Amino acid sequence: MHPWKALTLPVAALLVVALSGTAPAAAGTPAIAVEDNATQPVFSRADAVKETVFVEVEGTDSDDDGLPDRVAVDILRPKETDQGLKVPVIMEASPYFAGGNDVANHPVDVDESGNPLPALTVAADKLAAEPFDGYYDNYFLPRGYAIALVENLGSGRATGCPTSGDRNETAGPKAAIDWLNGRAKGFDAGGNPVEATWSTGKVGMIGVSYNGTLANAVASTGVEGLETIVPIASISSWYDYYRANGGVLAPGGYQGEDLDVLAKYVLTRQNGQEACGALIEDITAAQDRVTGDYGPLWDARNYLNDVGGVKASVFLVHGLNDWNVKTKQFAQWWQALAKRHVPRKIWLHQGTHMSPFSFRTAEWLRQLHGWFDHWLYGIDSGVMREPRADVEIAPGRWERHASWPLPGAVTVPLRLGRDSALGLLPSPRSARETFTDQKVRTAEELVEATGPDPNRLAYLTGDLPADVRISGTPTVSVRASLAGGAAPYLTALLVDYGTDVRPTGGLVSTGQTYCYGESVPGDSGCTTLRALGTATTPYKIVTRGWLDVRNRHRPDRTEALRPGKEYTFTWDFQPTDYLVKKGHRLGLVIMSTDPDYTLRYPPGTRITVSPGRSSLRLPVVTPWRWW
Repeated sequence: MHPWKALTLPVAALLVVALSGTAPAAAGTPAIAVEDNATQPVFSRADAVKETVFVEVEGTDSDDDGLPDRVAVDILRPKETDQGLKVPVIMEASPYFAGGNDVANHPVDVDESGNPLPALTVAADKLAAEPFDGYYDNYFLPRGYAIALVENLGSGRATGCPTSGDRNETAGPKAAIDWLNGRAKGFDAGGNPVEATWSTGKVGMIGVSYNGTLANAVASTGVEGLETIVPIASISSWYDYYRANGGVLAPGGYQGEDLDVLAKYVLTRQNGQEACGALIEDITAAQDRVTGDYGPLWDARNYLNDVGGVKASVFLVHGLNDWNVKTKQFAQWWQALAKRHVPRKIWLHQGTHMSPFSFRTAEWLRQLHGWFDHWLYGIDSGVMREPRADVEIAPGRWERHASWPLPGAVTVPLRLGRDSALGLLPSPRSARETFTDQKVRTAEELVEATGPDPNRLAYLTGDLPADVRISGTPTVSVRASLAGGAAPYLTALLVDYGTDVRPTGGLVSTGQTYCYGESVPGDSGCTTLRALGTATTPYKIVTRGWLDVRNRHRPDRTEALRPGKEYTFTWDFQPTDYLVKKGHRLGLVIMSTDPDYTLRYPPGTRITVSPGRSSLRLPVVTPWRWW
């Protein structure tokens, strides 16, 4: 007998469970089954009811056609919901379900004024997903959940326009939640009204990247019925996705992408260009790829502004090596939630821009199942008594902690000493070192270079006599002058020098198959177990940070610099959790243009640094006693 089928019980034998906030089912009404404080897989995925509802987004007309925008919602629910069973909903909203368009990225080679030079066309390449092509339906539907996939504004069968994170996009999935609670209008393909009579009104949103970003956005509205969100590799402020400290910055792997490029990519609705072209042109004009300053366009896409409205619990997941949606996105959201005592949990893994289902499958499903059971069914699954933070400190090596950053982390200041050594004692203030900006050599090439280099400065510790755990957001402060060129960037790299086995960013098969849910035609309910790929490397760029020196005081204001005059420039790295091993050396590399991320101005800017008046500040867990 198939092990999955062995768990299936006849409806007549189901346990009737009285849940907090939910009335007991009437006699003869189907109900969920709970054993060992967990919902059990007793409903048939194969017999599930599938329907599509077009939900009206009241008060939103982003395509200016005189009609409220609509989103398309594909729903899969147990057939017993037609017999009186009421279930909560696991929802994923996305602009990617209909695929995407080939779109040219912006040129990133610019002149002295920041105006673009001619460039080749580069097509965007974002992940597209197919409805119900995943694990939600196979795993959760048999346990008494409905699955709802929301095709967001401007994409596929929806109307309206995509605007890369603006309020109209938030309004789309919010309207779907309102419809599930009887507060919005829904229609079938024939225009007939449809009501969600089968819904308990409780919703959990989940998704990776843009899809998880929509969960953050909707949670910030405080919409009633959204009980929890699971944002994975998700954005909390769009400015920090396409900009950094006043500078224009690309998401890793998508050099030249920007708000308007992404909006054009997901504009897959019928007559999209005709309906939304003018609106996207407005985004192109307002995003400001010359100064990179923070402004109203970015402020409207900053969910931190509205974090006080979050009523849902949050299970946050992010890759510590994700350079697409960088780690600042999770850290600032997590810290804002913590200040407001929002119920929360966090997973930090050594992967890149990916879901933990891909490489820690069984444990992910265990915790996610307990999370949804707790927040959507009111079951005491025990998940809230487990440690709040799961952190993967090395490939396959997971630790559990009370929170993040790790308790006990303290900030250690290090001054850049003489003879290219990091130390606590200041160097003579007369000592200065100079390098020249270039726009060709990558950060990796500059890190690998040994000895003095004309295009960067490097500072190293001696061999560490003990492991050093960094947990939090490092910062750097550099006393420097700039002259002789147009490049406005300072880039800092924190580097672990020492041969070790490290994640490569990819996944490798373990050769094992794991079946997590009911098999249906075209979907086996099984997956090949994978692990993070590894390689032995002589160094690793642990984290990096960027500053447009014209924004040395604030990201929303450009200020000219006097050539040759010294200023103190202070900026942050991307947050991290990293173990530098005993015997390795910790390095700080300072450069200007980061060609894989920043705009590329003509080369030639000379940067002169006063090391003795510069410092690195590291959040460290274990006391340092090696200096």
